Amino acid sequence: MPRPAFISLDGLDGTGKSTQCRLLAEWLTAQQVPVTTCVDPGGTAVGQQLRQLVLFGRDHRIAPTTEALLFMASRAQLVDEVIRPALDRGEVVISDRFTLANVVYQGHAGGLPPKDLWAVGRFAAGGLEPDLTLVFDLDLDTAFARRDKDTDRMEERDREFHARVQTGFRYEAGMAPDKYRLIDATPDAEAVQKAVRREVGRLLADLGWSLSTEG
Repeated sequence: MPRPAFISLDGLDGTGKSTQCRLLAEWLTAQQVPVTTCVDPGGTAVGQQLRQLVLFGRDHRIAPTTEALLFMASRAQLVDEVIRPALDRGEVVISDRFTLANVVYQGHAGGLPPKDLWAVGRFAAGGLEPDLTLVFDLDLDTAFARRDKDTDRMEERDREFHARVQTGFRYEAGMAPDKYRLIDATPDAEAVQKAVRREVGRLLADLGWSLSTEG
């Protein structure tokens, strides 16, 4: 019997990861694979309130450590309510971001120690980590051009911040090539999705799923 899988998609804002999450879920569902999708932060009633605060709460300054812990709190609730139950049911879980985003945005780009964020992240998620994380890589100018005009608190930060985000994602991906795959997000969504399916297809085949990588 196929084993459950936990997959996260991450990367700079503007790389199309949310679109790729949707396309991947549709592809798996069409092949009768039970899929649960979620967004981090968010995905639960508590998480949605925390998401609104940490991404759109501009009335007050949010300290970097507070910001990181708000993301972690939302993730803890998401793991408890959504991700673990789905994995216990034998499903494939696709998460739009996970702990890596904290490490990169608040760590590499925001100045907090990445090692500490990894430790807190493991605690918040109860030790749960994705089996595979796809990191979408794109040059900054193209990423900025593709972003929505309505920016959140992360997206509206300056170019230097996002350059550090880009460097952080590349660094972390290079440190654990067995868990992370860099995906070139330059081509159109269909071409990127083909690359996504190849990587996910390999993982799920190892876990006993029978999939077609065509289409």
